[in-house]
Amino acid sequence: MAKKQAIDSRHYDVIRAPHITEKSTLLSENNAVVFKVANDATKPQIKAAVEALYDVKVAGVNTIVVKGKSKRWKGKPYKRTDQKKAIVTLVEGQSIDITEGVG
Repeated sequence: MAKKQAIDSRHYDVIRAPHITEKSTLLSENNAVVFKVANDATKPQIKAAVEALYDVKVAGVNTIVVKGKSKRWKGKPYKRTDQKKAIVTLVEGQSIDITEGVG
C-alpha cells in the first residue's frame, strides 16, 4: 500500500463524493475512479486527498469543469452551479471500493 499520510480535515473539503455513472463504471476497468471535487481544488490537492483518504497510490489526475445549465422554473430563468469532476488514475494493482465509504 501507499505510505500512510495523516488524514487532515481539508481532504474532506477537496473530495466531495464519488461520481457513479455508467461511464465512470467503465473507467473503473482501466484503474480509474471519478470524484466530484471542490471547484477550487487543484490536481496536487486532489492527489493528496485521495492518497490520504483511501490509502492508495495515484498515478495521475485529470479534471473537468462541467458548466451549469440554464434552466427555467415557473417561467423564471436560473442557472445551475458549475461542478468540477476529477478522474483519478491509480497505479497498477491498486483499487478503491467506493461503495464501502471513506476509511
